[in-house]
Amino acid sequence: MPKVAGIESTVPGPPHTTAPLPGVPAAAAPSEPVSPPGALIQDRLATWVSDLTTLHELTERLIRTASLDEALREVLGAGSALVGARRGLAVLEPADGLGPASTIGLGLAHAELGTIETVPRGAGHYGRLLDGLPDGRPDPVRTAPFPDPARPAQVPDPIAIRDVRTEEGLDPRHREVAARLGYAASYALPLATEEAGRLGAAVWLYDEPAEPSDRQRHLIGLYGRFATEHLARLLQVERARVQVATIAEELLPSRLPRVPGVQLAARHRTGPRGGGDWYDALPLPEGALGLAVGSVSGTGPSALGAMGRLRASLRAYAVMEGEDPVAVLSDLELLLRLTEPARSATALFAYAEPAQRRIVLAGAGHAPPLVVGERRTEFVETSLSAPLGMLSCWEAPSVELSPAPGETVLLYTDGLLRRTGDAMDRAFARLHAAAASVPRADRGDPGAVADHVLRTLFPEGLDTGVDGEDVVLLAARFE
Repeated sequence: MPKVAGIESTVPGPPHTTAPLPGVPAAAAPSEPVSPPGALIQDRLATWVSDLTTLHELTERLIRTASLDEALREVLGAGSALVGARRGLAVLEPADGLGPASTIGLGLAHAELGTIETVPRGAGHYGRLLDGLPDGRPDPVRTAPFPDPARPAQVPDPIAIRDVRTEEGLDPRHREVAARLGYAASYALPLATEEAGRLGAAVWLYDEPAEPSDRQRHLIGLYGRFATEHLARLLQVERARVQVATIAEELLPSRLPRVPGVQLAARHRTGPRGGGDWYDALPLPEGALGLAVGSVSGTGPSALGAMGRLRASLRAYAVMEGEDPVAVLSDLELLLRLTEPARSATALFAYAEPAQRRIVLAGAGHAPPLVVGERRTEFVETSLSAPLGMLSCWEAPSVELSPAPGETVLLYTDGLLRRTGDAMDRAFARLHAAAASVPRADRGDPGAVADHVLRTLFPEGLDTGVDGEDVVLLAARFE
């Protein structure tokens, strides 16, 4: 612009303004759009908040799982959403070799999982992660003759195959299986941490050549570490449950005796914490048979130990004075009160003479037996009595019954009724209805009668991994 009244239109910069630093871009012209201050930081914060929210939701869903298979399915589903894959599989194979081992598929049929397993272990998606490091070097901590549990295990890196067709050094069988199943890329994540060791691996399969971005790798890595710790806790619970169930089975009869005139069958399910429910059947002199069921208060190893001692003591008393069930239970109550005063128990003992089809029984706070036959399905009327260990001196009258030919007597524990989730009167009604609905073709087999009752009461089955009481069902069919 021209000068106006001797004034220079160009305004010089103030003397205190320094020259711009080298490498710093100049300010944008007024006509160019200027980003608001902190916009980049806000975008990053929004991304981080979104990622944390996603991880929180996925981990909340994972932590609600109560079994290993359920947790593996949840891991596959969450990982599929995080890495953007449609199919996958998870393999549980603890490095200590103590099991359990299982394989779960996502979008893959059982036959397709079998096809993937035909790939040589060292060349498969997960074989290198399960056996050692991706380069084939074994883990010196876990493969030592005497591994040191205090030393942390090495965690292998994930394995990404962007394109199965062009990947160098890939086994030909791997390419063949990929072509048959229709996947073009894969991403394998170890389910391992330094504390938990290697528990398994998860593999996600892409329909087109692809691989996770850095952000997706970071998210699936965080989720995988949390999932491994959760799987390690479930693994400990499962192993403890199996050990408790094994001990309980060892304390119960390995087989039922064969006594002329009667057929026996037993069904026993142990809860995850291990209860004290038990049953027994032992031959007695002169062709007689002793039948017993009972339940010890408490759960865990202490209840199992008390159950074993109580069952062994009852067998001794039954041999000495089995003809008098009241005397058998009186002796058992005295032993329990003297040796374990802080524990109570319920028990039912029956002295049966199959040749005469005669049963004399006595119960101590136990549920009454159920007689199932062609003409009747009814509970045996027993007198009300207290459990063992609850009174200073236990005593209750005995009851005698004569089952007709072909009738089955069911002895059971309270866990059978409590597992229904109903009130006791409703549970008794359901048990009676289940026994009355046994098909005529199954009435000749006590095992079939017991199975029908269990299927009717629990249509979805008795999951031993779900917390609940033990279930004992002893069936005796008289010919």
